[in-house]
Amino acid sequence: MKQIWNHIRWLVLTAIGSAIFALGFALFLIPNEINTGGISGLAMILRELLGFGSVGILTLLMNIPLFLIGGLKIGRRFFAGSLVGMVVSSVLMDVFSVLSFQTPDPLLGGLYGGVICGTGLGLVFLAGASTGGSDIVVRLVKKKYRNLPIGRISIMFDAMVVLLTGVVFRDISKALYSGVVVFVCGQVIDAMVYRFDYSRVALIVSREHEAIARAIGEKLDRGATYLHGAGSYSGQNMEIVLTVVRKGQLAELKELVMDIDKSAFVIVQEAHQVLGDGFSHYSPDAL
Repeated sequence: MKQIWNHIRWLVLTAIGSAIFALGFALFLIPNEINTGGISGLAMILRELLGFGSVGILTLLMNIPLFLIGGLKIGRRFFAGSLVGMVVSSVLMDVFSVLSFQTPDPLLGGLYGGVICGTGLGLVFLAGASTGGSDIVVRLVKKKYRNLPIGRISIMFDAMVVLLTGVVFRDISKALYSGVVVFVCGQVIDAMVYRFDYSRVALIVSREHEAIARAIGEKLDRGATYLHGAGSYSGQNMEIVLTVVRKGQLAELKELVMDIDKSAFVIVQEAHQVLGDGFSHYSPDAL
């Protein structure tokens, strides 16, 4: 039963994300002749060159070869999810285009379109699927270079489409607005995929390291690790407490340390995607 529910959730998440992407693209980007790059952006450029056709249909046709390659390289689940994402986004892109909507100016259209499209694509990526096209290429690159954020990979691929937009439409402002869309969309994708999962790493240098480590476990329900060190001036051996806490626990951690040792030396750094007990868990399919 749980497996069936997971399949349903995955399918629904992919469909909803694809619909949100199509909505943002059709209502805010197509009317302003700007895009998020990728195959949908190339479809818009191709329509301009041909003088006929719809962005949705052209996107669907251009997706087919890349879709097949991605399905073979990444697996059946991705193949099925991409099929849903590609069909839903391509069809709804044309459906939403007929809605009566007063087009905002290009800057507002680009900002809102980027946010909405990024939200939709983020949901699709979280489901382990894609809307086809460059999304497939992005995931293939991501599987090889695991340390690269997926939004940055998207920006690299979309930059060329942005440049082509300015050339084909003979309007540099459209390329510039499209660049804004690509940037905003990439940032939102990263936020969606990594779920704002920012924690804090603290290095605490104190003679009261045992009391501090014990208090962290008892009051914050977090683990601590001793790092063996030595003072460069005093030459004395010391234990440095290393701990990771949620962003919302940072103030409590600092107060806890200062209550025990007001002379403690505390270094706080941002941590991204912490894996382990109490945080996220690793998955081979994770982005």
